[in-house]
Amino acid sequence: MKTILVDALSTFFIQGEGIFKEMHELLEQYPNQKIILTNATDEEMKNIGFVNMPYPIFSLQHHPDKTNPEYFQKMLSHYNLTVYDVVYFEHTPESVESAKSVGIVTYWYDDAKKDLIALKKFLDESL
Repeated sequence: MKTILVDALSTFFIQGEGIFKEMHELLEQYPNQKIILTNATDEEMKNIGFVNMPYPIFSLQHHPDKTNPEYFQKMLSHYNLTVYDVVYFEHTPESVESAKSVGIVTYWYDDAKKDLIALKKFLDESL
């Protein structure tokens, strides 16, 4: 069963609002493991209230950021996963391209539209 890699800020967690409830409800429909991916440091997460998340959080604390393919290679290694074991959705086009460059099936999530129907379609087709 594939793991769902979830973009953190501006996607799953909206600064000033908290967890995007409807997205969380959507993700809970899938029995798959979920991992939240972020660039943030522990201090940054604390400052914006990104704490007590329902899924494990992975961050390299900007060493490197998700725009660097090395981030994804290290994350996969950390969890003993391969590119075939995961799917990912992300709002930053540069991070989408970085993940795709290492072979991860990745969906660009438009955080302005918040189109959960399209996200569900991606998950249904990719899992």
